[in-house]
Order: sequence, then C-alpha cells, then structure tokens
Amino acid sequence: MPIRPSEAAPTNQEAPWRAKWVPLLGTLRASWPLITIIVIQALIALYSIYILSAVRTYVGGESLWSKGQKEAIYQLSRYALTGDNSAYAAYAKALSIPLGNRDARVALMHGDPDHVAASIGLAKGGNHSDDIGSAINLMLFFGTSALMRDTVKYWEIGDQYIAQIKDLGDEIHSHWQSGIVDSAIQDQWLTSINQLNTEIAPFAASFTTSLGHSSRLVVQILMWTTACTAVLMGVLIVWRNYVLIMQRERVQRALNNERKQAKVTLAAIGDGVVTTDAAERVLYMNHAAERILALPEAQAQGRPLHEVLRFESRPNGACTAYESEADTAHQDPSRQIRQIQRHDGQVISVRTVTTNRSGFEGDVDGKVVVLHDATQEQSFLEQVSWHANHDSLTYLMNRRAFERRLQQVLSQPRQVGAEGVLLYIDIDQFKLVNDTCGHQAGDFILREICAILQSKVSRDQALARLGGDEFGILLLNHSLQAGMAIAEQLRYAVRETRFRWQERELSTGLSIGMVLLSNEFDTMEEVMRLADMACYQAKDDGRNRVCLYEPHNDEFSRLHNEMDWIRRLRNALDTHRFELHAQPLLDLQNGPNTSAGVHIELLLRLRDERGNLVPPGTFIPAAELYGLMPEIDRWVIRHAFKHLRNTPRIQGQLIGLCAINLSATSIGDPELLEYIHEQFSVSRIDPALICFEVTETSAITKLAQAQSLITSLRQIGCRFALDDFGAGMSSFRYLKHLPVDILKIDGSLIVSMLEDPASLAMVEMIHHLAHMMEIQTVAEFAENSAIIDQLRTIGVNYAQGYGVSQPLPFMTTKPAPIG
Repeated sequence: MPIRPSEAAPTNQEAPWRAKWVPLLGTLRASWPLITIIVIQALIALYSIYILSAVRTYVGGESLWSKGQKEAIYQLSRYALTGDNSAYAAYAKALSIPLGNRDARVALMHGDPDHVAASIGLAKGGNHSDDIGSAINLMLFFGTSALMRDTVKYWEIGDQYIAQIKDLGDEIHSHWQSGIVDSAIQDQWLTSINQLNTEIAPFAASFTTSLGHSSRLVVQILMWTTACTAVLMGVLIVWRNYVLIMQRERVQRALNNERKQAKVTLAAIGDGVVTTDAAERVLYMNHAAERILALPEAQAQGRPLHEVLRFESRPNGACTAYESEADTAHQDPSRQIRQIQRHDGQVISVRTVTTNRSGFEGDVDGKVVVLHDATQEQSFLEQVSWHANHDSLTYLMNRRAFERRLQQVLSQPRQVGAEGVLLYIDIDQFKLVNDTCGHQAGDFILREICAILQSKVSRDQALARLGGDEFGILLLNHSLQAGMAIAEQLRYAVRETRFRWQERELSTGLSIGMVLLSNEFDTMEEVMRLADMACYQAKDDGRNRVCLYEPHNDEFSRLHNEMDWIRRLRNALDTHRFELHAQPLLDLQNGPNTSAGVHIELLLRLRDERGNLVPPGTFIPAAELYGLMPEIDRWVIRHAFKHLRNTPRIQGQLIGLCAINLSATSIGDPELLEYIHEQFSVSRIDPALICFEVTETSAITKLAQAQSLITSLRQIGCRFALDDFGAGMSSFRYLKHLPVDILKIDGSLIVSMLEDPASLAMVEMIHHLAHMMEIQTVAEFAENSAIIDQLRTIGVNYAQGYGVSQPLPFMTTKPAPIG
C-alpha cells in the first residue's frame, strides 16, 4: 500500500499528542534499566522468602516426624501390654505422620517425581497445605545436592526404622486380633520396641542437626546470590543499551521490508481491498478491487467511498451509496452478500467486510473495506435453495414447500364461496407400470402427467409432487364447483392420453381426493390427512374418479373404520407379526473386510393376518399418525439387541455395525435413552456395534432433543447416522450442530445423478462437506453397477441398494422375551 503524505508527517492534530507523551516515553526509555534491577531484586527477595519458607516447612516437618515417631513407640507399647484398640488407633495416627513424609520422599526421589503422591504424603505428615508446594520444589531442586545429601540420608535411615516399627505394629495387631497373646510374646514385643526406640534416637538427632546445618547454608547461599545478582545487573545494563541500538536499526530495516511485502501481498490476493482516510476518501485499491469494481486505482484515489462503492437496492434496482457507519465486521457473514453495480454498469454479488483503522490514540483514522466476489457462490446457493423446494424429476414444488404454502393459506381468513380447494392426486396403477416397464418408464409417465397438470392449472396456483406417484394442487380463491370442474378436467385429460414408451402404449388414470378449505380448518396436517383419505376413497371406489371429502358422509365413516390401523398395529405387536430384515452395505473404498465385519441396516416388515409381507411404507405412516412409533421402535431395539447377542452373524459373515432407525416421535421421547441403556445392560452387547439412524427432517424438527440423544449415546460408544440427507438442503446449516458419524445421501439424488448434473453436483458437495467434517457417507438407492462405479469415483464410503444386495432375513421367528 502506498504511503501517503498525510500518513508520513504529523498533522496539527497530532502535535498536542506528541507534546504530551513523547517526554514521558523518553523518561521510560532512560530509566528502564533501574526499574528492571528493582524488579529483579524484588523477585530475588521473594524467591528467598519462598525458599526460607520451604526450609521452615522441613524444620517443622522434622519436629512432627520426631513427635510422631515417639508417640507411636509409646502407644505401641501400651497396645502390646493391653490390647486396647484406642491405643492402637493412637499408634496408627501417630505413625501416619512419618509414613506420610516417607511416601512424599519416595515419590520425589525415586524415578519420575509424582507431585500428586508427594502432596498427599506431606499432607498426611501434618504439613500445612500452603507449605506443601514449596516443600516439594525444595526437595526437587536441592534433594540430591550436597546441601541436603546428609539430611536426606538420615531421613532415609529413620524411615527404615519407621518401617520396622510399622511391621512390628502389624504383627502385634495380628496377634491381638487372632487372640494368640501370652506374657512371653508381650515381653518379646516390649524388648523389640525398646530396642527400636534406642536405635532410632541417635539417627533422629543427626537428622535434626543435619537439617539445621542445611537451613543455615541456604541462608548464606541466598545472601551471596543477591549480591552477585546486583553486580550482574549492572553489566546487563551496559549490554542492553548496546543491544537496543542494534535492534532499532534492524527493526527499521524489517519495517521497510514489511511495507514492501504488504504492497506485493495486497496486489496478489484475490479479494479486493479498499482503504480510506478518516474522511472516507479512497487512498488505495489493490488489483482485485480494480477488477471487481471495473475502476482503475488512479481514478478512485481521493474520491469519496460512497462514489466508488455503489450498492443496488433490491426493491427497485436503484443504486444506494455505501453506508459509512455500518461496520459489517460484526454481522452474520451470510447476510453480508449484497448486489454492487460496477462502474461498467454490470451488477455482481459481493461479500463486504469493513474494519476501522485505528490511529496512535485509538481513534478511527480510516477504514479498510474487503470485497469478495460472491457471484458464483450466490448462483450456487440459489441452485441449492431451488433444489430444497423442488422435485428433481418433475421440477415441481416438493412436498415440504407445498405444505408450507398450504399452512400459509390456512393461517389467513378465507372468503366464503371462494375458500379455495386442495386436490390430492394419485396415479392409478403406477406400481404396475414400474414393475412391468421399469422405473425409467415410470419417470417418463410422471413427467408427462406433470406436463398435463401444468397445462390445466394457472401459474398462480400451487402444483407440487408430494412424493412417488402423488401430486398436490392448491387452487386459491376457488369455489367448490370451480375446483370440481378443474379436477374433472385433469382426470379426463390424463385418461384420454396414450403414453408411448418405446414400443408400448401405456394409459392410466387419476384418483383425486378433494377438500374444500373452509375456515374450520386451520392446520396443514389435518387438511392433508383428509385429502389423502378422500383420495384413498376414490381409489377404493374404483379409481379414475374425483372424491370430495364430506365430514358427514357414511362412506368416509366406513373408510375411517377400515383404516383402523391402531388396532391392526397393536395386534401385530401383541402377536409378534413384525419381522426384521437386514440390507448389507458395500464398502466402496476398501472392499469386503471380513475382520471388521459387514455393515447392515435393519428394515422392519409386517406379516398381515393372512401371512402376506407388508412393506413399511404401508404401515409406518399409520403408526406415525396414531403415535405408535415409539412402541414399535422399542420393539425393534429390544429384539435386535437380543438377536445380535445370540446370532451376531448374517449369512456366515460377522456383523460389524448394525444400523437401527429411530422415528421422529422417538427422538422426542424423554424415556427412550433410559430404555436403550436398559437394553444394553440386559443384552450385554457392545454399544460400538450399534448405529442409530434419524432422518434429517426429524433431527431438524427436534434439534435440541436430537442433540441430547446423539451426544448421550455416542458417549457410551454408539454411532449415529443422518438419513435422507439432501432431501431438504435447508439442513446444511444445522449439520454442524448434529454430532453424527455417518451421512446417508438421499436416494432421490443417487438414482438421478447419472442423468442429472445437478444431482451429481449435490452428491459430490454433500460427500465433500462430510469429508471435511470427518463424517462417513452412505449412498442409498444404489441400484446398478454404473451408479456404484460413479459413487466409488466420487469417494463415497458405502453404497446401499438393490445393486449391492436385496434385504435378507434377519429375524423372522417368534422371539422369546429377553431376561
């Protein structure tokens, strides 16, 4: 950055500052050696006091040692004669003082010093807690020196006698406890006690004398150290003055080099940098800023910043000046992307960060504005946002966006006679098309029907693909008769259309459920459920028809009774008609690893009353609707744990990781965690064998509960997977708050990634994000080798789908209760 004249020379405003502070700074520079000597001498004095305090601790400790030894001898003699337990307790208490000091000495003098053990020993030795630290340091610094060698030697000899006293005390106590005591043994004990007392006395005296001699030597050493330090400080002052002169010259040269390097760096970085003075006039722009703004630096210098940075306001596209008082350095970076109009008229997206530049007194003497060209990022975010709200096959609004739009409509009052109509559409016999002609034919039918629906519905109405072969249409401000007319037009148009796929001619129809959005409805869930029920009634009446939901209609009452799922599901739980199947995963990067075991996901199936296998898509929604999922989840956990304990293999392969799905309702169950802990205790399987899966929708909806559950179970060794990731891209910002181990990429992206570049890019992006966060990835719906090869190329860790393996029986027999 060029050095401006205004920066190089002091201004009139700077003169009072220099007049006030320069003399003070000069005084400090001249007197700092004296200040340093005073500080060092003070530190030496403090250190001397610290050492003397430590010596005092040892002197006091020696006194406690002697008293403890003598009291132990006395009380042991009493105990030997009387067997009185109070005498033994007094003996043990007295002996604990020298024993504690012995433990401290051993902890510090043998091998690596153990500060914790030494502290405990000194505390047992009766030393004050404030003196323990200094006593430890004194022993570490001087324990092996000539200063304390004799003291430590006598201490060690004394501890040997203490050990003999302890052994004798243990022997006496053992005899008294067993009742084997006679006068001869007592006489022998007293003789041993007196002999030990006689032998230890001279060593205790030598210990005291040696410690006193060492303390006097320490005082002399500290005095000489203080005197030598004063002389040394004088020499250092002379040397320091010389060093300062040389340093000043080196600093000046380094400063000049840094200025040159700063200029080169600012010119080379990719982000634009603009600096201003206190009046917000441009002083400098690097090459990136010139490119972003399409304005040469020479033309920008001296101009007000608001003329150089021209932001475009979103409502009318008019340009607004740079807001000089806004300090964006403290804003959320995601909100700093703005539209800026370049000086060639082009509008681009930039992320701005503004920082105040402080002067010597801390006042603001300019700003630094960093401009990051976010055009490509903004385009990518728009694509991600679009995919988060649209279906990747038909490009219609997806279920989440449709339900959000429906809830907005229901939250507002609606005009009587034009309340609006919801159409719930299901393609007749669509599964038959998939089964006979393949999924590509099914996708073709979906796109063709989508085109027909779009041609009959105006653009201001909401048309969405709700999932699979289901569509939803929200006819705003329509009467019941107008809605019925449009529904019949849609049904007739599809029925009369012949779809040509390869050499086949296909036809289908629409079963349409219809609900009038009267003001009595205020929740999206209720309206969607009734529309689904009406659609089900249309299919039940023979398909290819429109059925209007009528609350007092006997047919709907009958349908409600027929859909008595709560009874059927409870009966299935009571009669053990649930089954567990397992779908193995393929390790794409390492191949089969027999030592690590196979990774499987458990899939729930139901046997109906006639013994037919019911897929989960049929009964899981009903279980969620009627609140039975927590009970079903517990059934799965209980029986899966028991089966893993008894049979930890599938088709001869050891199971390395078993994934179990948890519903959104279970995530919010406050008793689930305790239940899982209980089942681990009962089954005694390793928690590291279990990986719980939650969908991204349920995790985000109940974020706090999901975080708590995931954190608690990961602490005991379980792993967690986030299922269906990518179905709703709004979850990206929540991912860092969910400590999961595995991301399972939504199958809708996998099946379309070979034909849809956007789906491929999103799969790559999800895997890259997971890799950066050290999270493994699993691709669902890997239906063929081409998809698997592409996933392997991307770097995805595991693949799951019919291209890898169909679900295999895991537990089909009636299980016995655990425990």
